[in-house]
Amino acid sequence: MSDLLTRVFERSDISKRIHDSLRNDSDRLEIYGVPDEGRAYLMYVLVNIASSKSAIVITHNEVRAKQLYDDMSSIFKDIPVYLFPAAETILYDVSGKSNEVLFQRLEIENRLAFKENMIVIASIDALLPRLMPFEEFNKYFHEISIGQIIERDVMERWLLEAGYQREELVEAKGQFAIRGDIIDFYPIVGEEAYRIEFFDDEVDSIRRFDADTQRSTDKVDKAVISPVKELVYDSGVADRAAKAMRSEFERINGNDQIGGDIELLSQNARFENVERYMPFFYNKVAGLLDYMPTGTLFFMEEEERIRQRNRTLHEEFEQVFKALLIKGEVLPSQAYLLSDYDALCSCLNRQRAVMLETFHQAGTKPSIKIDAKKIPSFQGNMDIIVDELRQWKSAGYTIIIATLSDNRGLRIQDMLQQSGIEAWFTRRLDIDMRPGQICIIDMPLSSGTEWPDIKCVILTDQELFGMQRRRSKVKTRKAGQRVTAFSDLNIGDYVVHENYGIGQYMGIKKLTVEGKSRDYLFIRYADGDNLYVPTDRMSLVQRYIGGDGASPRLSKLGGSEWSKTKAKVRESVRKMAGELLKLYASRYTTKGHAFSPDTVWQAQLEESFPYQETPDQLQAIEEIKADMESDKPMDRLLCGDVGYGKTEVALRAAFKAVMDGKQVAVLVPTTVLAQQHYNTFTNRLAGFPIKVDVISRFRSVQEQKDIVKGLKSGDIDIIIGTHALLSSNVKFHDLGLLIVDEEQRFGVSHKEAIKRFKNNVDVLTLTATPIPRTLHMSLSGIRDISIIETPPEDRYPVQTYVVEYDENIIRDAILKELGRGGQVYFVYNRINSIDVMAIHLHELVPEARIAVAHGRMGDDKLERVMMDFMDGYYDVLLCTTIIETGLDIPNVNTLIVYDADHFGLAQLYQLRGRVGRSNRLAYAYFTYKKDRVLTEEAEKRLHAITEFTEFGSGFKIALRDLEIRGAGNLLGAEQHGHMAAVGYDMYCKLLEEAIAQLKGETPEEEIDTSIEIKLDAYIPDDYVPSEAQRIEIYKRIMSISDIEEEYDVEEEIEDRFGDIPQSVRNLLSIMHIKLLSKKIGIVSIEQKGHDIVFTLRDDKNIDLSGLIRVMDEYKGRVRFAATDQPSFYFNIGNETSEGILKDIRELLEKTMGLQAVAC
Repeated sequence: MSDLLTRVFERSDISKRIHDSLRNDSDRLEIYGVPDEGRAYLMYVLVNIASSKSAIVITHNEVRAKQLYDDMSSIFKDIPVYLFPAAETILYDVSGKSNEVLFQRLEIENRLAFKENMIVIASIDALLPRLMPFEEFNKYFHEISIGQIIERDVMERWLLEAGYQREELVEAKGQFAIRGDIIDFYPIVGEEAYRIEFFDDEVDSIRRFDADTQRSTDKVDKAVISPVKELVYDSGVADRAAKAMRSEFERINGNDQIGGDIELLSQNARFENVERYMPFFYNKVAGLLDYMPTGTLFFMEEEERIRQRNRTLHEEFEQVFKALLIKGEVLPSQAYLLSDYDALCSCLNRQRAVMLETFHQAGTKPSIKIDAKKIPSFQGNMDIIVDELRQWKSAGYTIIIATLSDNRGLRIQDMLQQSGIEAWFTRRLDIDMRPGQICIIDMPLSSGTEWPDIKCVILTDQELFGMQRRRSKVKTRKAGQRVTAFSDLNIGDYVVHENYGIGQYMGIKKLTVEGKSRDYLFIRYADGDNLYVPTDRMSLVQRYIGGDGASPRLSKLGGSEWSKTKAKVRESVRKMAGELLKLYASRYTTKGHAFSPDTVWQAQLEESFPYQETPDQLQAIEEIKADMESDKPMDRLLCGDVGYGKTEVALRAAFKAVMDGKQVAVLVPTTVLAQQHYNTFTNRLAGFPIKVDVISRFRSVQEQKDIVKGLKSGDIDIIIGTHALLSSNVKFHDLGLLIVDEEQRFGVSHKEAIKRFKNNVDVLTLTATPIPRTLHMSLSGIRDISIIETPPEDRYPVQTYVVEYDENIIRDAILKELGRGGQVYFVYNRINSIDVMAIHLHELVPEARIAVAHGRMGDDKLERVMMDFMDGYYDVLLCTTIIETGLDIPNVNTLIVYDADHFGLAQLYQLRGRVGRSNRLAYAYFTYKKDRVLTEEAEKRLHAITEFTEFGSGFKIALRDLEIRGAGNLLGAEQHGHMAAVGYDMYCKLLEEAIAQLKGETPEEEIDTSIEIKLDAYIPDDYVPSEAQRIEIYKRIMSISDIEEEYDVEEEIEDRFGDIPQSVRNLLSIMHIKLLSKKIGIVSIEQKGHDIVFTLRDDKNIDLSGLIRVMDEYKGRVRFAATDQPSFYFNIGNETSEGILKDIRELLEKTMGLQAVAC
């Protein structure tokens, strides 16, 4: 392939020399003199010159691999680029670990098995762990096609051997599920799972489905079962490995853990971290280089640095290995888990290889020097930019400007043309350029290079404006699915019945009356009383969520206690809603400053943001700007987790205010946060004439006096500070915007001072604690809220381990982080003995500088420690959960939690969120005491946290618990107490009712028709074996609101579970009848002998003439009873149950408003 970038290079003599040097499969070439910044472009050109379809780039560390991945994935348009991440070689036992890194590696290994072309970027760290032989790996791929005859237990065996885990529901990659004639599985490659439907042993249908919705998306002719583990095996291989392990185990007298693993393998079982026994499974082992296809072009960056890193990794591994071998915790052959460097070199010697060096390495033949130079940044100085461009043009250079987007490219074109420089923007790369021409293209490279030897220069935003703009290439992740009212409801969970209060869910019970079966929710109340709720009335029941993790008190059946509780909450909610409405209304009568529309500088600032904005961010920015441009004072709450981009949104609002000549105050609860915001604001606003300052207790008295003076005179545009900003001596020249970060962390007096600001300036409040979407909806119209819930795309995953506390593991984890220049959080949540733990850590890792931080320290001391840690004076912060919210220190990329089984899932989730905020992989170690038997609940929590955030009920419930905590922060302690008293969903319902009443709306009372007909209407256990899924399907059926949704639900059930049995069809018909009854005003339908009795709500107007017409049509089968509550009787004779439902539907459709209607 020859394009603009390649043709510019091919014009030089160097191109022919390189081409001649890479003709044969085993040619080896050294190219030196090209700086790091130019190598992505150079490798792109070399791949094209060598006509190669695949290449692998080997770097000396992960950070460099990621840099190259970002640039090369921007340049390569026709060949996909993948980053092969490093995986830890763990010799010790782990109870659980997250799969993000494993799945990234396996996707590449799978695609190579599919013979796909690709560019792979990998550090030596990623290449050293051995893999199973490629030919053995390929044996565990099985193609499934329509019409194929396969016994289902054979397919199940294939899935188990390939490493899939059986679950009730397929929600994540690497899982499979079996339901009757249907097998679901989710392979590594692709973003959709597969649903195989059998007719006997024949594959009848293959469909792809969305794991979030569980709905099929399209039909396909085939699917492939492919490995989801790096070590896969069948019973023969497992038995051979067990025998080899047993031989070594007996020789060294290994520990019980290894003995247990050998026993599991002899039974062909799968278990966590079995890869640590890789050398026992196959006679020969391999590496990723063996998986690359013939003809692959190999690149090695700085070979000596790779050699040094290889030596370091082997030394670190051997140190840990020898310590464990002495204790009998590893077997001797596990010493061969890492490849040696000679094996890697021998692989290189069989392929075309290019060694990229800064300087010529003696003895390397052939070698070519290319003169290339890094370009200094012009920092947006147009005079210097124009002068440099003219010099390059006159020297006959081809000039390419690579920028992020079309808009940016067109703006650069206009800027240059206004300065008298001819340049053009193009989306095409299949063009020719003459020397002296300037072309602008959409290609977000991190930095550019000057190439004197080929008379070319490539410029980027970094050189022109001093900013790196990153367009993320990481796959977009979906925000976690919200927990719904009944999803993940387990026996023992608390529920709230609208009429009877808080009870404990005890499961689904099938009750048979007069030979007809129905399912009921079985709920236990105080004093052992039981309530059976028919599934068609389950809309009255919600899962209890209180937010603080405490168990609620069960209500008593038959008393007035629940009614009194609801009345009390209703009154309090009404009062609070009234106050909010009054505030909201008063804002509309107050005149505020209407800010001007965005300026050109605003557009420049926003263009310079070095990341791709998430859709939520963009919407929040739009909402805030609209508020600011109105003449009503803004009072908006912006919610989003730390790192989700709230600060950037606030910064753009602040910039907009300053552009109108107004001052901005940013109020934060701690000095650490003040410093973080100050650093962010000064860096982002560096190119603009805006003065930013920070005030806190760490500024000297004189500095504080100067700042107060600058605020009064208007010399300071943006001030960031703690509550010192609220002092009476602080006067502003013209304050236009107040930004409050984490308002709930301020004291009462400070909150009162903040309230005073709200009367006449725009206020934007930021919070990192999420709030529930439903509460957001409830408050719409009385509180302005923007929510950012999409995670940033370029966030690295956090590799999570659940392990027994072991000093070797802890020391290894800390030293590994320190070795890459990072820092560590060590969470120890016992203040009384935290100093003892500090001594223990000093003895364990004397190389580390350790600081201690907890909530009982004085504010000054605590903030000084945190500032020193942030500034890098300490390596390890031994602390309590004070790091749970607010902190954003990108250099901290390892988290260790002591006694993690004592923490709630929401806490573990938030703690883990404190790491993984930079461009490197982060690690979280959740430890529990040795030999402690974990409770079932603790084990569930710890395993849930190893699942990636999108997956698993544990995460969803943790998120909901966090949100309820956020709701408490938003509404205050009193309302949080009420929320706990009646449960979150009931609270929201009461709040909505109160707001509607205060607005003068009178919603019509909902009719929930009671239906008692003698027929089977339930979901059979053998049709949907999982109780949780049965509840989910009941909920779907009972929430049907129209005929289209009925068809949709019916289609979904058939798609997920196969042919629908009659008892489920009866349920769907009953729901249809309920919909019709609701519109007519029928409150109950009851079978009495051969009659069906329809009772109407007494306030419904009955069209007697229409009823007479219906009675005439049914010739005596329908008769009207004019009692206090009007009703009519429908004689059904000896109809079958299906016939009865059909007749009722037809009758109601004719009676609908007493006229024919289609529901």
